[in-house]
Amino acid sequence: MFDLLIEYIKSGRIRLDRQRFDVRATYHDPCNYGRRAQKRFGYGYFAEPRWIMDQCLEDWVDLHPDRQHQICCGGGGGALTTGYNDERIFYGRRKMDQIRATGAHMLVLPCHSCHGQINSIKATYDMDGLTVKYLWELVADCLML
Repeated sequence: MFDLLIEYIKSGRIRLDRQRFDVRATYHDPCNYGRRAQKRFGYGYFAEPRWIMDQCLEDWVDLHPDRQHQICCGGGGGALTTGYNDERIFYGRRKMDQIRATGAHMLVLPCHSCHGQINSIKATYDMDGLTVKYLWELVADCLML
């Protein structure tokens, strides 16, 4: 997914409007695309999504810590459907604190489990106004037709 988006952007097949959003955004590194991929396959996708973010947004910041040291959202392994809601919501607290510290109003991520987890707990942590977008959704929203 990352490679295809990068190819389309670099080749000019798609053009993006970096001024489409006037809110600060941040990017979440999902465990599977980052740490687990690095460990299992020798390559984690850290630089690619950030390059795409740069093409889409003028105001975005990294979470801290980031990349290999990113904090799990608490929804890994399909935790959203396991019935361990109290644990998943509690564990997600650290991620919500991390997002809050950036001052971002939009969180961008590529993972379905993370998307569902963050959307399901944001009200619990008084972050109803946080917009959660898939990375490819952000690209689609920034397309210049």
